[in-house]
Amino acid sequence: MAVHGTEVRQKALTLLHGGVRNADVARRLNIPAGTIGKWLHEDRAKRGACPGKQPPKCPRCDGRPLDDAAYAYLLGLYLGDGWISEHRRGVHFLRIACADAWPGLIDACEAAIRAVHPDNSVCRVQNVGYVAVTSSSKHWPCLFPQHGPGKKHERQIALEPWQQDIVDTHPWDFIRGLIHSDGCRLTNWTTRLVAGKPKRYEYPRYFFTNVSSDIIRLFTKTLDSVGVEWKQANAKNISVAKKASVALLDAHVGPKH
Repeated sequence: MAVHGTEVRQKALTLLHGGVRNADVARRLNIPAGTIGKWLHEDRAKRGACPGKQPPKCPRCDGRPLDDAAYAYLLGLYLGDGWISEHRRGVHFLRIACADAWPGLIDACEAAIRAVHPDNSVCRVQNVGYVAVTSSSKHWPCLFPQHGPGKKHERQIALEPWQQDIVDTHPWDFIRGLIHSDGCRLTNWTTRLVAGKPKRYEYPRYFFTNVSSDIIRLFTKTLDSVGVEWKQANAKNISVAKKASVALLDAHVGPKH
């Protein structure tokens, strides 16, 4: 294999920088075109000018625009049924568990991840009874600083100021994400005496269940901001049963599908 000196290599690079094509430089210097291409690639890499796909940018680190509405929804899903795990070379996997019973939710979750991090691929990993909608990036902890060791209800969960600004601007998207992860719309019933006879009476109600008191507070605080009345059934459950408030949730959230 021929060994080419520094002078020959520099002459080739000078010609390439002047706009001469790789093949023409190879013919002029009687050097294989593959060697010329390698020199050019190494030179571009040294100058940080390699062509091709650049590393995905991060809204927090690089200032890339963020789809705030999609992020508010994804934040709600993450606080309910999401987690982040670290793998090799600083890569983190975001996973959102979505029950098989709600294919529309699975689609909405995937769409939100793609909108928040459009440069990254998204896959669905089937498990028993649920799909983990998954995407890898070094920057998921930047977007979800609530990530940490242990279970969410065993550590403090609080929004960063920039996250709170997004939730304040898109409260319904955040509420929808929380309800889609840890909530439901169901029909309750009771009986009343009408003309001396018991009559069945049905009414819709929303429930939200989470064992983290911090996440419960985030949910109820956001309900307050949009005028939804709620009651705390117990430490883990929030109920919305007032007709006007149910109508608001129906208009902006609706049942899972």
